[in-house]
Amino acid sequence: MKRPLEALDGWIRRRLRCLIWRQWKRPTTRRRKLLALGLDDQRAWKSAGNGRGAWWNAGTSHMNQALPRKWFNGLGLISVLDTVRWLSRSS
Repeated sequence: MKRPLEALDGWIRRRLRCLIWRQWKRPTTRRRKLLALGLDDQRAWKSAGNGRGAWWNAGTSHMNQALPRKWFNGLGLISVLDTVRWLSRSS
C-alpha cells in the first residue's frame, strides 16, 4: 500500500506545482517568484525562460527546490501517506 500512496502524493504535489507555474504565466513573474522562494538569480532566470511546458517544469529540480514538500505542509496540505500512517497509529 505504501508505493501507490507515495506515487499519489508525488503526483498531487507535481500537479500543484504545475498549477502554480501556470498561474505565474510570464517569464519575468516566474523569475521573480523563484527568486523569492530561494533560487539563485542565474538558475531562476534559466528556469523561467526555458520554454518547456508547465507539467515538465513541475517535475524539475528547480521547482522541487523552490516548492518542497515542507512548503506544502506549511500551507496545511499534508501528505496522503502521512495521513494514512497517522490514522493507522490512532486505531
